[in-house]
Amino acid sequence: MSKDFEMNALKRDDNEATLAELNDEQLSDGTSAGRTKLLIERDNQTLTRLGKVPVLKRNFALMSMLGFSCTVMNTWEGELVLFLQAFENGGSAGSIYGFIIVWVGTLCIFATMGELASMAPTSGGHYHWVYMLAPTKSRKFLSYLIGWLTVIGWQAAVAGLGFLAAALIQGVAVMGNPSYEPMAWQKTLLLWASIAFAVFFNTIISNALPKVEGLVLILHVLGFFAILVPLVYLSPHGSARDVFTVFLNQGGWQTQGLSFMLGMISSVFNFLGADGAVHMSEEIQNAAVIVPRAMIFTILLNGALGFGILIAVLFCVGDIDSVLSSPTGFPFMAIFENGVGSEQGAQTMASILVILNLCATVSLVASASRMTWSFARDRGLPGWSYISKVDSRTSIPIIAIALTTTISYLLALINIGSSVAFNDIVSLAINGLYGAYLIGNTLLLWRRVTGQIRPYNRDNTELVNVSHENLAWGPFKIPEPFGSIINAFGCAFLLVMLFFSFWPTHIDPTAKTMNMSSLMVGATIIWSIIYYAVWARKVYSGPVIQVN
Repeated sequence: MSKDFEMNALKRDDNEATLAELNDEQLSDGTSAGRTKLLIERDNQTLTRLGKVPVLKRNFALMSMLGFSCTVMNTWEGELVLFLQAFENGGSAGSIYGFIIVWVGTLCIFATMGELASMAPTSGGHYHWVYMLAPTKSRKFLSYLIGWLTVIGWQAAVAGLGFLAAALIQGVAVMGNPSYEPMAWQKTLLLWASIAFAVFFNTIISNALPKVEGLVLILHVLGFFAILVPLVYLSPHGSARDVFTVFLNQGGWQTQGLSFMLGMISSVFNFLGADGAVHMSEEIQNAAVIVPRAMIFTILLNGALGFGILIAVLFCVGDIDSVLSSPTGFPFMAIFENGVGSEQGAQTMASILVILNLCATVSLVASASRMTWSFARDRGLPGWSYISKVDSRTSIPIIAIALTTTISYLLALINIGSSVAFNDIVSLAINGLYGAYLIGNTLLLWRRVTGQIRPYNRDNTELVNVSHENLAWGPFKIPEPFGSIINAFGCAFLLVMLFFSFWPTHIDPTAKTMNMSSLMVGATIIWSIIYYAVWARKVYSGPVIQVN
């Protein structure tokens, strides 16, 4: 790929319209369907300038994609589900201040990522960006490695969320029947059912997915208030002094500061996934603008909801010892039951979490399958010629969805033998994705401070942003010097959080509590290097140019 490529597909006759000619008068003339058609034509021309042939339907707009991203991220729901992890290493005060730091850091990460998504709105996302930004000698291998880390990270996230949905269902069952003993094989079957639920929406009724995501956004917000209001109104409240000043170090670490840093990792997980919008870019109208907006609005909205539910739970926690020893395995369920004083009421509130987690699996399967499909399209995966196929009737990557489902089903079998081994595998979600974020954002920082990125030009008809020889900003760009400051802060935050994500939650860990994510990431990198050396280097040359 080089700047010598010129798109014959965009060279026009005298009666053809350029991008600049899709002006406001054209967009305001005619029906809404006509305006949508013109926007889609503009999006497809943008994609063609990136060397790709449009094959997916652009059915998503801002609100549907906002619902999509909010449910993938699932922040306020995650603050409840992962309450124990942050509370053990940090306590009430640590949970609050750690959340704020992660919120700000994540906003910086995805503001920068929004610039990248505006420059190159493709389903591949990170590995395409790394290829276009990296030096010539290393761009092919770095892009390939990031592609593998991102694919594995998203596949692990699908299995992890399915596991979480299954565990929540069993927890609600324990609330209603304390004699019930959850079994590992039951959890595996429930995980399978959760993924099957997501696959149904992604295949059988795929055309309705944007409307479903818009509805889920409403449920996401209403569910927050349906839990917050009765919890705050009916529960006894602790003191503000205890909530904002008491730190805990139940991991046994040498300093409270180290314990605090480890407690922040649960908030990192709760803010993971806004880039799901990136991997849907080729199905979004006005993607170069909508994708950055969707990611930033998602972090602002989910951060506000997450902070609100965290404060409420910390004020209503009550007897902490009884809460932490809840037979459901989830302290928030005990907080609900103690707070509202009704088993049925607490079950209803917990069931809202179950429903929203199931909805999140729908979005995760969509994002993971598109990322897998895109990397296969660029010949990065074994069997790429089959995985990259798109169904001609529905315009969705059926085989990639089937592969995502199969991987989650196979990973679920590991849980029957060892939940510890399963958790080690799904921990790749944080490590793999944060590694991809770090390399992409760092390369962008390098290119921007050295002045190697041209201003945005909508009238350009040559290939753009396929390599560092032809870099240009997209329509979304943070003004300088704020863009560089935000970029640098986000990279520093990524580096620190990635470092601590490999640590166990307790000092002197056992085989059950040890964090094996370093082993899993190392195994993924070794496998990708071996496959690259044996075969992939012969067929993978970076994002494929599909136009003449």
